[in-house]
Amino acid sequence: MADSLMPRSDSFNARVRGASHIDFKTATTGVAAKAMRNELSALVNTVKDPETRKAFDTEMQSFFYLFTRYLSERARSQELKWDLIQSPSEDKIVPYAKLSPADASNLSKLAVLKVNGGLGTSMGMTGAKSALEVKNDMTFLDLTVRQIEHLNTTHRVDVPLILMTSFNTHEDTLRIIKKYANQQLRITTFNQSRYPRIYKETLLPCPRTADDDKKHWYPPGHGDLYNALMHSGVLDQLLAEGKEYLFVSNSDNLGAVVDEKILQHMIDTQSEFIMEVTDKTKADIKGGTLIDYEGQIRLLEVAQVPNEHIEDFKSVRKFKIFNTNNLWINLRALKRVMENEGMELDIIVNPKTTDDGQAVIQLETAAGAAIKHFNNAHGVNVPRSRFLPVKNCSDLLLIKSDIYSLEHGQLVINPNRMFETTPVIKLGDHFKKIQQFQKRFKKIPTIIELDHLTVTGDVYFGRNVTLRGTVIIVANEGQRIDIPDGCVLENRLLSGNLNMIEL
Repeated sequence: MADSLMPRSDSFNARVRGASHIDFKTATTGVAAKAMRNELSALVNTVKDPETRKAFDTEMQSFFYLFTRYLSERARSQELKWDLIQSPSEDKIVPYAKLSPADASNLSKLAVLKVNGGLGTSMGMTGAKSALEVKNDMTFLDLTVRQIEHLNTTHRVDVPLILMTSFNTHEDTLRIIKKYANQQLRITTFNQSRYPRIYKETLLPCPRTADDDKKHWYPPGHGDLYNALMHSGVLDQLLAEGKEYLFVSNSDNLGAVVDEKILQHMIDTQSEFIMEVTDKTKADIKGGTLIDYEGQIRLLEVAQVPNEHIEDFKSVRKFKIFNTNNLWINLRALKRVMENEGMELDIIVNPKTTDDGQAVIQLETAAGAAIKHFNNAHGVNVPRSRFLPVKNCSDLLLIKSDIYSLEHGQLVINPNRMFETTPVIKLGDHFKKIQQFQKRFKKIPTIIELDHLTVTGDVYFGRNVTLRGTVIIVANEGQRIDIPDGCVLENRLLSGNLNMIEL
């Protein structure tokens, strides 16, 4: 491993000058780093092919740097000082309504990146989540391709689509994008890093060889985007093509379409980094938020909040907005930061338990945390319609329903919907997995006039069902409710013995 990776600070062998006792964590830090370095060197030596070994070595060096930062921060127990956290000043959060009209010619300098590393495991999927059919038999990826194609043909530009995959989704993604070969669109894929999980007790890596089982490795969060862009050569490729701006978003956020006004605003304000934020509701209490910390704009994630302040963090009063993870980045500035200053993103420690019950940790980072490294970086408070993630089957029901229609791959709210807000949908555990969801709805109900739907227990919906107002359906343990074909439920509570009660 390269010596240059060792932090130059004395944090490894810090002695508290003038104090007789040495903090145990500080004393063990140097030992842990040395042990990890030896283990990583051994891992690198398990790779026979010189080219592959070189790439793997680079990856392990990046991991080692993250690990040493974790050790030194742990030794100094660097926690945010809660009293120093302020809401950002007004000029740091610009309302979307104040943005100027846009010049479409700017699109020739834009590239779009989708974070495509997620598996749909929480919804019972085995492959890439972006391959899930979400609307009119089209997948997340189909919709993204349709949107960017439309942009390119309408404005006669060449906005490329870049997909950042993880080792979990890479093969899947390559297979899926073959079908877009004849589209008006260039697609580039690159793989984000693969880091070793660490045993919590020993602070040593789980894998024994570079090709050890998948379960010993993890993709280190979307904050790895910057490293991966750099090491894959994609950043240099984009700059060589004259691209200056990158729009980044999660592949499962169906509201994250290219917005020319935000791009124009970025150019006008010479901002190197823009984060789209939106107003927090009760559903978003865990979303990261922008804060002012000692005069610097920073991203604060729930994982960084001390336990005694969690309720403060969730409060809509103090933190009114949250990060949508739609990010706009100046590519030249990114190259400068990566080459000269280095990207030190806040480390999020993600504890996991292996199948055989061992405690392990994953060191992860969030892409939005990079905001502190860029000049004129700020947030734009966007309409909620730019944040439409599909995290579970309740979200999926909403997207598949008649509340939305599609225009060139973009979701558009049905003009017949009388309310600006979308209905609140809560489907119980019986609807958690996609296979169950598909089995329990013969056809997606009409919900254009629905305000609230709660379903718990063993419930099946027939064809052409209409739901209006507030509908609550509760099948008790051991009972099953079948909503018949053509049924209209308006302001109804249906309970296990099929009593219909007017609300």
